[in-house]
Amino acid sequence: MAPSRYHSNVGQIIEYIPDRLYIAAYFEAPDENTLFPYPEPPAPRSPSKRSQRAGDGPSPVKTPAGYKQPYYFTVDDTLLYNAFHHDFGPLHIGHLYRFALQFHEILGAPENKDRPVVFWSRADPRSRANASCLLACYMVLIQSWPPHLALAPMAQVDPPLMPFRDAGYSQADYGITVQDVVYGVWKAKEEKCCVLETFDLDEYERFERVEHGDFNWITPHFLAFASPQTNPPTRTPEGTEQWNALPKTMAAIDTHPGLPQPFKNVLKHFTERNIGLVVRLNSVLYNSSYFEALGIQHLDMIFEDGTCPPLSTVRKFIRLAHETITVKKKGIAVHCKAGLGRTGCLIGAYLIYRHGFTANEIIAYMRFMRPGMVVGPQQHWLHLNQGTFREWWVEERIERRYRKEAALAAAAAGVSGNLQPSTPIRAMQKASLGRSASKNGTSTPPNRGSNRTPLGEMDQDHTRDNTIGVQEDYLPAPTPGQPRKTQRMGGAERHHPYSRSHAIHEAVEEEAAAQETTTEVMSVHRASRGNESDEEWHLRVRSHRKASASLSPDRRERSISHQTITTTRTVYEQVIDNDASNDIENIGSAIARAKSIEQTPRSTSASGVLTKVRGSSSAKRQASAVREAGVRKTSGRIGSISGTTASATATSTVRKISGI
Repeated sequence: MAPSRYHSNVGQIIEYIPDRLYIAAYFEAPDENTLFPYPEPPAPRSPSKRSQRAGDGPSPVKTPAGYKQPYYFTVDDTLLYNAFHHDFGPLHIGHLYRFALQFHEILGAPENKDRPVVFWSRADPRSRANASCLLACYMVLIQSWPPHLALAPMAQVDPPLMPFRDAGYSQADYGITVQDVVYGVWKAKEEKCCVLETFDLDEYERFERVEHGDFNWITPHFLAFASPQTNPPTRTPEGTEQWNALPKTMAAIDTHPGLPQPFKNVLKHFTERNIGLVVRLNSVLYNSSYFEALGIQHLDMIFEDGTCPPLSTVRKFIRLAHETITVKKKGIAVHCKAGLGRTGCLIGAYLIYRHGFTANEIIAYMRFMRPGMVVGPQQHWLHLNQGTFREWWVEERIERRYRKEAALAAAAAGVSGNLQPSTPIRAMQKASLGRSASKNGTSTPPNRGSNRTPLGEMDQDHTRDNTIGVQEDYLPAPTPGQPRKTQRMGGAERHHPYSRSHAIHEAVEEEAAAQETTTEVMSVHRASRGNESDEEWHLRVRSHRKASASLSPDRRERSISHQTITTTRTVYEQVIDNDASNDIENIGSAIARAKSIEQTPRSTSASGVLTKVRGSSSAKRQASAVREAGVRKTSGRIGSISGTTASATATSTVRKISGI
C-alpha cells in the first residue's frame, strides 16, 4: 500500500487497494486533467541501497501511455446527512446501502474492469470524515474485512480525520472518531446486532420520516421511536365503553377515525414485528391503552429531558428487557420525546451490559442506525458507567452458574426444596477480607465499588441505585431542549448535507467574518507601534494588564455576571422558541435552569462568556437567524438523485464483489 500523497492542485489521494481502489479528497471536481499517482514501471535497484522513491510512493502525473483514465465517483451530492444542529455524521445504514448499490454497479461495469476507481469527496474536514467512514464501514459490513485493515489506509492521513459531534445545542465536548464507528459496526455484526441480509432499505427510508412514524430498528430486538401524540393523552380504564372502542386488530387500526397516520403506522408495525414491551421515558403525550389493547405491555420510566437516568431505572430496564428477549422472545420499543437522548441511554446501557460494547462503540453504532442518538452529558454518563454495566453481566453469569451447580448437587444428594445459598460475590468479598488481614490484626477496608449484589437480588433501597452512577459534578450540565424532527414542508429543497438552512449558513459566515475583522484589527494595532521597541511594548502591555487586574473583585464580578445573564437569556430563549410547540416537559425546566444560572453567574464557564463578549453582535444575529429558521431535524435524511427502487437490487448488495 502506497502512502498518501498531497498535491496543491489535486488534493489528497490514498491507495486503498493497490492499483484498483483509491480514496481521495479534491478541492474541485476531478476531470481528465487531474493528476493521478499511476504505478511506476519497475526500475533496476542496487542490492545494497533502498530507493528513496520506494518509501514515498509514486508521484501524481497525468495519464501516461498504456494506462486507462481513472473512474471518479462521489456521493457528496446524492447521500445527504440532514443535520439537527452542528452535527454532520456519521452517515447511517441507509446511506451505506445506497453507496453499496452504486459501488457494485461501478465495479461490475465492463468498461471499468481494468481502470482504477477513485472514490472522492470534497476536501473540507466533514466530507473527508464521512467518506472515509462510509468506505471503511462498507469493507467491514459487506466485504467482511477486519476493522484494522479497513482503517489502515486512513490511519496516517494529514490532516487527521475530523471527529463526529453530537446533535445537541450545547458546546461539543465529546467526540466520536471514524475508528469508533468502524469498530462499533464491526462489533454489532459479530454480535448479530446488525444483520444486513435482512435489512429493508424501503422500510428504513419510509418509517424514519416523521410523517410515517419516526422509528428505527437499532438491533433485531430493540426499536427506537419518537413519542406519538393523541388527544386526550390519558389512559383508558379497562372494562369501559371507551376501552371496548379501542382498535384491537389491524383492520380496526386502519379504520379508526381518531388516530393520526403516524401512530397507526407505529401500532401496525409493532403488531407485525412482535413487539412485546413499550417503554416510555418522557411525559405523557398519548394514550398508552392503544398499545395495551393490542396485547403489548406498556411501562413508564420517566426522567427529565436532557438528563441521565438513575441506576435503579437502568437495572429495572435491563432486567425487564432481558426477560422480554430471552424468555418471551419478543422485541422492545423505547421512546422519549424525540427517541434520541434518553432512549439512547437505556438501549446503550443494555447493549453494553449484554454484548460488551465500549461506550464509544455503542454511541457510534446507534447513530449509524438512528442519527442523533445520545446527546450532551449522556455521552459522558455512558462512558463513566460502562464498566458498571459490564460487571452486572459478569455477576449474573456467576450467579446463574452457581445456582445451577447447587441445584445439580442437591439433586444428586437427594435434597428436596430450593437452596438459597449466599451468592459467590459475597463469598469472594469475605475471602478477600480474610486475605487482606495483616499480622497485627488490622485489615484493609473493602472496595466500595464491589459492594453490589447481582441484578437478581436488586435492592430498591440501595443508595447507589438512586443516583446516576457517578457524581453529578463529573458530568456537564443537562442540555435543555433536545433535538427534534419535524415534517418536511412540501416542495422544500434539499440543502447541502452539512447545512440545515440558508439562514444558519449566513449566520455562520457572519460569525467567521467578524472573527476575521477582529484579527485584522489586532494586526493593525501591532503594526502601529512605530519606533517603539519590543521590550517597551511588552512593558506597556504588562502595565495595562496590572491596571485591569487592580479593579475590585466586586466590579469584575458584576461585569462578568451581566455578560453571563445576557448569554443565558439568549441561549434559553432560542431553545424555548424552537421547542415551544407541544413541549410540556421542557419549557418549565428550561426557564428554571435559566433563572438558576442568572442567580449563580460563577457557574457559567469563562470560555462561553468570552465567546459571547467577543462576538456579541454576530452572536445576536446568529441567534435571531436560528430562531427564524429553527434548528429541528427534518425527516428524510437520505437524499438520492436516482429514482431506482432499491428493493429490486437488494439481493445483490450483500454478496461479495469479485472485482475487489
